[in-house]
Amino acid sequence: MKLMPKNPTVKNPPEQFTGDVWVDAIATPQQPDQRMTVALVRFAPGAHTAWHSHARGQTLHVTEGMALIGTRDGTVIRATPGQTVYTPPGEEHWHGATPSDFMEHLAMLENGDDPAATTTWLEHVGDDDYRAAAEA
Repeated sequence: MKLMPKNPTVKNPPEQFTGDVWVDAIATPQQPDQRMTVALVRFAPGAHTAWHSHARGQTLHVTEGMALIGTRDGTVIRATPGQTVYTPPGEEHWHGATPSDFMEHLAMLENGDDPAATTTWLEHVGDDDYRAAAEA
């Protein structure tokens, strides 16, 4: 057993996020056969990810605010603290805060066979698509 050092908070890059988003890594693989990663992600009002998918899916557990999670077919889930949303492998989606409030979630996923291909980042969510999701 060991106490893990705290990693510094990192601001996420504008190529993959709209608005201000910060991430704290909580868990990363400690042994060669482990794949789990967990991060605490904080979104400023209006901030959200670009479209993306994960090789092995992703679980989001909302801890503060209201999360908007959208899929390509136009489905939008509004999740509140204590609720958990699962996106299956390969499903293109985005997630973020409402325009008026901060949002925080735990993001949990397993690395892919090639860790560099765990997340496939795509284009930014269009302003009209974000607005429609926020007003739904």
